[in-house]
Amino acid sequence: MKNKIAVKLTAYFSVTLLTLSIIIGIVFVNLFKNNAVEIHKKTLENRALTIAQTIFELTEGTGLNFGNMMHGRGMGMMMQGGLGVYLRNLDDIAMADAWIVDENLNLLTTGTMSHMQYRYQDLPEDADVVVKSAFSGSTTFSEGFSQLLNTSTITVGTPIKTGNITIGVLLLHSPVKGIEEAAEEGYKILSISILTALLLSLILSVVMALTFTKPLKKINDTALLLSEGNYTVKTDVNQKDEIGELAGTIDELSQRLDTAGRESEKLQSQRQDFITNISHELRTPVTVIRGSLEALNDGIIKEPEAVKEYHKQMLSESKSLERLVNDLLELSRLQNTDFKIEMQEINICDVLKDTVKSAYSIAKDKNIEIKYSMDCDLCVLNGDYGRLRQMFLIVIENAIKFSLDNGKIQVNFDGEKIDISDEGIGIHKEDLPYIFDRYYRVKTVENKKGTGLGLTIAKQIALRHNIDIKVISEQNKGTTFTFELPINFIK
Repeated sequence: MKNKIAVKLTAYFSVTLLTLSIIIGIVFVNLFKNNAVEIHKKTLENRALTIAQTIFELTEGTGLNFGNMMHGRGMGMMMQGGLGVYLRNLDDIAMADAWIVDENLNLLTTGTMSHMQYRYQDLPEDADVVVKSAFSGSTTFSEGFSQLLNTSTITVGTPIKTGNITIGVLLLHSPVKGIEEAAEEGYKILSISILTALLLSLILSVVMALTFTKPLKKINDTALLLSEGNYTVKTDVNQKDEIGELAGTIDELSQRLDTAGRESEKLQSQRQDFITNISHELRTPVTVIRGSLEALNDGIIKEPEAVKEYHKQMLSESKSLERLVNDLLELSRLQNTDFKIEMQEINICDVLKDTVKSAYSIAKDKNIEIKYSMDCDLCVLNGDYGRLRQMFLIVIENAIKFSLDNGKIQVNFDGEKIDISDEGIGIHKEDLPYIFDRYYRVKTVENKKGTGLGLTIAKQIALRHNIDIKVISEQNKGTTFTFELPINFIK
């Protein structure tokens, strides 16, 4: 697989499952074996206690003494009664190898081991401990007899009493071979189960790892396509987890890059249009001025009235050229964050009145009436008088430019916001979002001489004063510019 994460996840899952399986197997087998041994010990203990009680009942009142029987006295009497029958079948009754010994470790029973003679030295090291413990009244376990009996065994020793007197100790030896075989069989079954589980887990791990990494592969492919400039691509990953969040972020990035790309293309187009317009605007007055100067210099124009007309034309073109250059410089300064404007306490009412007065002379040519109303005569705020006057004048000049002859322009100030409304041709809804863009110019007859910098400059002045500009316009009905002054801006 080329998917490295899938390989790592599969390896991690497999190692984790294998480790857990081994730990669980070891714990299970040990617990199983220990539990089986404990159950076996409990069973042996119950059998030993039952046999010891039965022997006590069979010898009760007979006066027999196991110690004397070892020397032949009373043996026949004991073997002829019910006790003899019981002892001869003791191994079958106990379902284990049964011994009865006295305090000196002398063998007193006649079970399957009666044909063997054991001396004290032959017995295990802990045999005397078991017997002595039993003679003291306790039931004790031992595994020391395993070597003596040539097989792994569990031995239980319990006292045989007559009243409060211990007359012997019953030893039951049971091999643990069956327990070990069961444990080994358990090991085999557990091993097969673990291997089967690991195989299935490996398959599931591969499937889960591939399922986990599949959306990551999509995200990676999407990122590569984004790096190549394809901003329309999407991850198509819908998950309610961290991977889904990452995919959503990539899709959001794709959308923003696509939007930015479109804006960049539009900006590039506007920039190209701007350069074309500026080149035209610069070339036209320069050409006119140069042509006029050449005509005057060559003496082609000699009539005083004609010369005067040429001078007026050159002056007009030079003013147009100056306005264009000033607009470019103004915009450059305002967009420079290091360029500081002169902030001081001013009366915004005075700024508006001054602006309206300056606009009267411009409005006369089209016989446009400018009205203004203010709720107060004094509204002090921190700002640059000249820049704010320039901002309002740009908007009013635009209102005049796009208004019909004999129209009206209304300027209102209510103490918090300033509205400048006209009854002109309005702004098309497709142009409205871009009127403040640096290179944008509405393509109308009224705006054929515009550079597209006026509203951009006004917007920059508003930003430097923390003023929000909003525009509402309806074609053939008029436009309203609203300047919202910040609350903490007004004193």
